[in-house]
Amino acid sequence: MSNVRVRFAPSPTGALHIGGVRTALYNYLLARQLGGTFILRIEDTDQNRYVPGAEDYIKEALAWCGLTIDEGTEQGGDYGPYRQSDRKAIYLEHAQKLIDNGTAYYAFDTPEELDARRETEKEAGNHNFRYDAASRSSMRNSESLSSKEVAQLLAANTPYTIRLKVPTDEIVKVTDLVRGDVQFQSKELDDKILLKTDGMPTYHLANIVDDHLMKITHVIRGEEWLPSTAHHVLLYRAFGWEDTMPAFAHLPLILKPTGKGKLSKRDGVKLGIPVFPLAWKGATEEESFTGFREFGFDPRAMVNFMALLGWNPGTEQELFSLEELIKAFSIEKIGKAGARFDFDKAKWFNQQYIMQSSDEDLITIIKPMLAEKGITKDDAFLTTFVQLMKERVVVYGDFWDSGYYFFTDVTAYDEKNIRKKWKPENQALFEDLRQQLKALNSPDEAAVETTVKSFMEANGLGFGAVLPILRIGVTGTMKGPSIFAVMALLGTEEVDRRLEAAYAAFNAIKNG
Repeated sequence: MSNVRVRFAPSPTGALHIGGVRTALYNYLLARQLGGTFILRIEDTDQNRYVPGAEDYIKEALAWCGLTIDEGTEQGGDYGPYRQSDRKAIYLEHAQKLIDNGTAYYAFDTPEELDARRETEKEAGNHNFRYDAASRSSMRNSESLSSKEVAQLLAANTPYTIRLKVPTDEIVKVTDLVRGDVQFQSKELDDKILLKTDGMPTYHLANIVDDHLMKITHVIRGEEWLPSTAHHVLLYRAFGWEDTMPAFAHLPLILKPTGKGKLSKRDGVKLGIPVFPLAWKGATEEESFTGFREFGFDPRAMVNFMALLGWNPGTEQELFSLEELIKAFSIEKIGKAGARFDFDKAKWFNQQYIMQSSDEDLITIIKPMLAEKGITKDDAFLTTFVQLMKERVVVYGDFWDSGYYFFTDVTAYDEKNIRKKWKPENQALFEDLRQQLKALNSPDEAAVETTVKSFMEANGLGFGAVLPILRIGVTGTMKGPSIFAVMALLGTEEVDRRLEAAYAAFNAIKNG
């Protein structure tokens, strides 16, 4: 089914929310599964909300997620331009076709006149005034004015919009691939503006014209667009394109971690969680948001997590590569109910991917993190480091946050446990242990462990009396991988230096 053509059509108005990325992902999976085409179309007709840099951000985000674009502003294609602001003449031409066939009309009402009408309606008890079949005859448009008056207004270059002429008292039907048969009453629909006074199209006109001309076969988008589908079906009918209308699939909402309410961009700031793939401070945002990438997520984990926000494979499998998602994906298995954004689950996915990553891949990620701190280590050291840490971290930043002591001095000691475990009267014993450890030549983990256990046996000490002192002395914390392995990797000189400093610090803590 190589004729399948889908598009991701974001507006460059700010950072790309995870809901938008999920929409892109589902479109991508369908295209790849069926041997079709994945198109990126930039819908920038709302120039008032346009944010410089947003388009580049969108492309970078898709690339980070591994979603390769087949046709777009950079890739080109047979159906361009792929940026709506470059297609203005096309929309003007098609808007005129609707005027000519009587399915759209000129509306000359000024913003002030519209506001005045809304206020009048409110005073009469109608707080939901619509410009529709019931009200259009009392407004200033080509349906209520004579042809002579309309001609005079056009000749005088009077500003106008073009509105869709919604038929009265009809049932508009559409079969949605997720929600089944959906019906709309045309009397509840307003006459949507199709062309604005500046000559730019609204989403409704541009979307339909572009989808038709670009031969889009499936429109997969968020649930919030479902109410607009009635107008879109009417537009396909108005143009005479009903036979080539794409299949629609409206995705469920992504809900807050509580399961109540739609996950918003602001929730990321309030809850301290990423809701964007990448960090980027857009001109329309008041705060800078953290992205999944900057939070320390592997893009494969983020895509895996995101794919299951609303889609269920119907099996117990949870971990999917992108290739496996392509094979398993099915629109029919997308749910109708909202999907709760479980950030703990997202972190679990990331942890699994880190654990399954090769040492070489992890070293490639860690080296730049260390370089930013002015630290360099050879691959042999880093290989052992990642082997010790990879099952103990959740995000990439944890390699440093939880394992910084492999690369630099301990910055703080676990004072609570030192007060419980350190006995100044035993310092002479621990000085003896320090000397025994110092005497080891290029020790491995087994040699360190043997030395420590021999010391314990000779002095009648248990693990609880010795290992906490060594662990906190060398790493500052009770958490972490085998202390014997840590000490072997750091080497005798570094361990000796740290223990000497630690014993003095422990006395100060104990006496403090």
